[in-house]
Amino acid sequence: MTAPGQRTHRYLPVGRALRVRRTQQADRPLPVGRALPVGRALRVGCAQLARRALRVRRAQQAGRALPMGRALRVGRALRVGRALRVGRALRARRALLVRLAGWSVLEAGQTFLLGYALAHALDAGFLVGAARTGLGWLAVAAGGVAAGAYGTRRVYGVVADLVEPVRDRLVAGVVAGGVREADRGAVSGLTQQVEIARDTLAGLVLVSRSFLFTVVGALAGLCALAPALLPVVLLPLLAGLGLFAATLRPLARRQEAFLVADEALAAELGEVCTGLRDITAAGAEAQVAARVAEGVAAEYRAARSLARWSVVRVAALVVGGRLPLVLLLAAAPWLLAHGVTAGALVGALAYVTQSLVPALQNLVHGLGIGGTRLTVVLRRLRRPPAAAPLPAPVPAEVTAGAPALSLSAVTFAYGPASTPVLDGLDLVVPHGGHLAVVGPSGIGKSTLTAVAAGLVHPAHGAVRVCGHAVPGARAAAARVLIPQEAYVCTGTLAENLGLLRPEPVPVPELLAAAEAVGLTPLLERLGGPDAPVRPAALSAGERQLIALTRAYLSPAPLALLDEATCHLDPEAEARAEQAFINRPGGTLVVVAHRIDSARRAGRILVLDGSRTACGTHEELLRACALYRDLAAPGSTAASQPPLAL
Repeated sequence: MTAPGQRTHRYLPVGRALRVRRTQQADRPLPVGRALPVGRALRVGCAQLARRALRVRRAQQAGRALPMGRALRVGRALRVGRALRVGRALRARRALLVRLAGWSVLEAGQTFLLGYALAHALDAGFLVGAARTGLGWLAVAAGGVAAGAYGTRRVYGVVADLVEPVRDRLVAGVVAGGVREADRGAVSGLTQQVEIARDTLAGLVLVSRSFLFTVVGALAGLCALAPALLPVVLLPLLAGLGLFAATLRPLARRQEAFLVADEALAAELGEVCTGLRDITAAGAEAQVAARVAEGVAAEYRAARSLARWSVVRVAALVVGGRLPLVLLLAAAPWLLAHGVTAGALVGALAYVTQSLVPALQNLVHGLGIGGTRLTVVLRRLRRPPAAAPLPAPVPAEVTAGAPALSLSAVTFAYGPASTPVLDGLDLVVPHGGHLAVVGPSGIGKSTLTAVAAGLVHPAHGAVRVCGHAVPGARAAAARVLIPQEAYVCTGTLAENLGLLRPEPVPVPELLAAAEAVGLTPLLERLGGPDAPVRPAALSAGERQLIALTRAYLSPAPLALLDEATCHLDPEAEARAEQAFINRPGGTLVVVAHRIDSARRAGRILVLDGSRTACGTHEELLRACALYRDLAAPGSTAASQPPLAL
């Protein structure tokens, strides 16, 4: 029921509302009494479209099926809504395309007038003694040039309106994909590929438009002058275009190979630039340089393969642009004998040299390079980034009866002419052992840990970890190296401590490890395992405690501490080393920063160039003069800076 005096309106269904909309667009008036209800019906129809689309989206997300009748109505509503959106987009683009075509016709008018006015200036003017007539036709040609220049100026504004929205959508897509998927190739996509797409799209619109209207104007002028001129110019032009079209697909393949190589090199350099400290500390400069060199070589090969196709483009240009000129000159006697005037022949030559050849050159170079680049770039920008499969974790296995670490006649030098840092070194560390390495600064202590970890490879000899050859995946899984420079990542404390574990570390185990190593005070001050960690806000000693606890939680049985406690006080250092000594099934090799660290070890290795000594603290005091100097009161086992390559 309605209240007295309240006016009622019958709202039209969506289909009828759309028919009324079409009636309005056709400028057919509606009766005055129906205009207001129909307008409301249109609004109601749009609201119904939105509500139906929302219902189907919710049903799809919930996994429910709609009833058949409602599903059909919703499907029609979605199709109508999508058609309306597409229609609006096409109407907006159509207006721009109409403007572009209009200004292009004005620009191309000079092409037609160039040869046509020149021919009439000769035939009806200068060749018959009518100089004023000839000058008049030349003035007409000059007016065409002025009009064409104005058209060119207006064309650039329309092209910008066409291209810039495309660039904005590409940038939004690349940024969204890079953030969502952590796509390392997004850097190359933003810095190079999106700009390539924008520039090449604008260039293609300009070049293809110019070529199309120039060819139409020139061919129309040839027909107007003498139809016999048309096949002499058109046939080689079509042959050149066919040859050029045949090169587009192989050119696109090589362009894509070049972009793939460019992305790979950009990703590699991105990792290298952000990880220079890690690379230097781990002694991996040679390996990283080799990988970067491979990327550079791959991009160089792709660029050379791409450049070879320029020869084919030049051949297409010669056939389509230069051959018509030769044919016109060769056929000139026959053409003049069959009714073609001298002015028409000169006009045809002007069409070829001043219009067709420049237009074909722009097309070949613009579409040949820009078109293939645009196709490849758009395909790569729209292709979802392939998630790189994570390597399966290799379990830390111990070969029965094999020592935790063994070096057999190991020799290592930093250059072919350099004095060996390690010279024929033999070393065996049994499971559960505790070895301290001491020696003067720069003698090779960090080099020894790098050789044991597989970061550098000896020139001679063999290295094995838990029975597995170094380098190798199983050997790498059986050892953990903690360098002097501790690395802490932005994230939670639990994420930092569990980096070397394939699964999250249970909280009780994590808390027990923190208590054993001495991290508990820092853990409580930060707010627990789930507290965020800002590496810049931590001291060097706090970062070392986090790195030590991370290594303690590692499943690797062999721990290599390369002055990993140098920023801790003696009590904290002793507690951390004792935790590794008591770790079940663990073996500890520590580069001693203090002589007290060496006293705690079961065995001590003294490095002194080509001479080495190994034994207990008491044995070395009796037999090794260098160790007696290092262990003298007030002396410390000299520390060595991070490994430099």
